[in-house]
Amino acid sequence: MSAIIKTPELIEKMRIAGKLAAQVLEMIGEHVKVGVTTDELNTLCHNYIVDVQGCIPAPLNYGYPPFPKSVCTSVNHVICHGIPDDKPLKNGDSVNIDVTVIKDGVHGDTSKMFFVGEPNIQAKRLAKVTQECLYKAIEIVKPGCRLGDIGEVIQKHAEAASYSVVRDFCGHGIGEGFHEEPQIVHYGKAGTGEELKAGMCFTIEPMINAGTYRLKVLKDQWTAVTKDRKLSAQWEHTLLVTENGVEVLTLRNDEDFPRVISH
Repeated sequence: MSAIIKTPELIEKMRIAGKLAAQVLEMIGEHVKVGVTTDELNTLCHNYIVDVQGCIPAPLNYGYPPFPKSVCTSVNHVICHGIPDDKPLKNGDSVNIDVTVIKDGVHGDTSKMFFVGEPNIQAKRLAKVTQECLYKAIEIVKPGCRLGDIGEVIQKHAEAASYSVVRDFCGHGIGEGFHEEPQIVHYGKAGTGEELKAGMCFTIEPMINAGTYRLKVLKDQWTAVTKDRKLSAQWEHTLLVTENGVEVLTLRNDEDFPRVISH
């Protein structure tokens, strides 16, 4: 199956869904503090998505076994798909909040790293390099770019900082489906893989580890953690390939990065 080229009508809906997903992350930031539980953060996000935005939280009951919450909260050595729980966050914790909303039948998917209290230097550096990986990848997206180009840019930047790139999870096409073709792996060789075309929508969401890229999935069949218990970080945006570059559909107000890049 190849990527679905989005119609102008669908792209308009994607812009709205992307903006709404970004607004959830903008809303939740002030609530991420010492003593709060990820379950409380989940409830705040759920109520905002449903009651304020009139959206559906896509993760809730998604997959098998059904994901039990409305957002993913991945703390410290959790790579992704962390299930919100009643454990209070501690000073120095880092947490990725991953939000996907459905509005008018289309998905907006994005995630951001947050720090609880005073972050330690290692966590801060890892989060910074991971965000740089995402930005460097976005900057090269345009028609004619290949998926391997994206993977190589991310892998080179992460490994230059002595970090590793998670192999088991990837970005994905998105639209009316939560996970569509193509798969966007975050490592690889430039000049290989599918060629990007205008109208494609997908996520780039590098997961970068301080130690090994190897992981294990816990008994809940969702939570993925680093094998060596070292820190992991992730940032994610939903993107649209334009005629001459890229549009970031989930850009937040706190980001110093262009919404549209033309080549």
